[in-house]
Amino acid sequence: MPTQTIRDIYTQLFKDGVLTARDCVTSTHPELKVPNLHVLKCMKSLKSRGYIKQNFCWSHYYWFPTNEGIEYLRDYLHLPPEVVPATLKRAAITPFPGAGAGGPIKPGSGFGRGRPIE
Repeated sequence: MPTQTIRDIYTQLFKDGVLTARDCVTSTHPELKVPNLHVLKCMKSLKSRGYIKQNFCWSHYYWFPTNEGIEYLRDYLHLPPEVVPATLKRAAITPFPGAGAGGPIKPGSGFGRGRPIE
């Protein structure tokens, strides 16, 4: 398997924090444009070393890196420690519309069902 293919697979796994592939060895991977067999064998190698967790459902594989796997991928790809996969990034908390913008909630303002409180 070419080194560039392995690097592309590892980069995609690290960037997204998850990698999926169909259980079909004759097709190409839709995101990576590499043979699906290469993805399956590369992930099998990482799984045997304990760097990823694998789920299988409805003829699709799902791989998630463990903490040791993140460290291994960081070393392999020569990334700084500040870079983390997308699954470990915290999402920005956005308040729901109207939270504090219009003051207190008025009776009959549309929150809930039923008659307005009088």
